[in-house]
Amino acid sequence: MSTSAATVRDASLPAHVLLRVFLRSLFLQASWNPKGMQNLGLAYAVYPALERLYPAGPAREEAVRRHLVFFNTHPYVAAAIVGGVVNHEQRIARGEESPDRVVAFKAALMGPLAALGDGFFWLSLKPAVGAVCATLVPLLGVWAVALFLVLYNLVHVLLRVRLYWLGLFLGDRLVEAVARVNLPTKGARLRAVAAASAGGLAAWLAVSFGAAAGGEGAPFLAAGCLALGIASYVLVTRRVPNYVVLYLAAGLACAAGAFL
Repeated sequence: MSTSAATVRDASLPAHVLLRVFLRSLFLQASWNPKGMQNLGLAYAVYPALERLYPAGPAREEAVRRHLVFFNTHPYVAAAIVGGVVNHEQRIARGEESPDRVVAFKAALMGPLAALGDGFFWLSLKPAVGAVCATLVPLLGVWAVALFLVLYNLVHVLLRVRLYWLGLFLGDRLVEAVARVNLPTKGARLRAVAAASAGGLAAWLAVSFGAAAGGEGAPFLAAGCLALGIASYVLVTRRVPNYVVLYLAAGLACAAGAFL
C-alpha cells in the first residue's frame, strides 16, 4: 500500500518536532542490534516526524516499516541522513515522490558517510584534541581531562547540528553541501596538530625526567624526541611503511640509551 496525499494530516513540521527528532538521533545506537544494527535507533529518531505527517493506521505503519530495514553508518554524521529522511518524508507526505526514494537515499549515503565520519572523528579529531590536552597537563593538571571533554563534544555536537540542518533543508543536495565542508582536509590538519602536540609532550617528558634524574643529556634527549617526531611525520606522509618508521624509532632509542 503506498501513501497518498489524501492520507496525510499536514506535510509541514513545527520547530519543536524537528528538535525532538534531532535529540532522539543522539541515541541512535542505544538499541543497536546484530540484524538491523542502527535501524531501531533511526526509526525511533524520526518517529515524531512520522507521527505528525501520517495519521494512525496503515499509512504511519508503512512509514515506520521502511525505516526498520538495515541501517548502519557513523553515529555522528548520521544526523545528516536523519535530516534527509525527514526531508524526503515530507515530500512523500505531499505526494511529490514515492516511498522508495527515501529508502534509496539511506542506502546510498550510509556507507560513504560512515567512512567520512570514521576518518574525521575517530582518526583525526579525537587524537588531535587528546594530544593537545595531554600537552596541557603540566599547566592544567587533571583539568586537562575536563578540557578534552568540553572541546571534543563542542566540536562534534556543533557538527551534528550543522549536518542535521543540511540534510533537513537540502535533501538529495546534501552530498554537495557535505563535500563543501571538506572534512578530509580538516582531518589532515588535525592529524598534523596531533603529531606536533605529541612531539612537544615527548620533549617535555624527556626534559622533566632527565632533570629529575640529574642527567646532563636531558636537553639533547628532548631535541632528539622532537626531531624523531618530525621525521616520523614526514616519513608517514611520504607513504613510508609504518613498520620502517617503528624500527627506525626503536634503533634511535637504543642508540640514545647507550650514549646518554
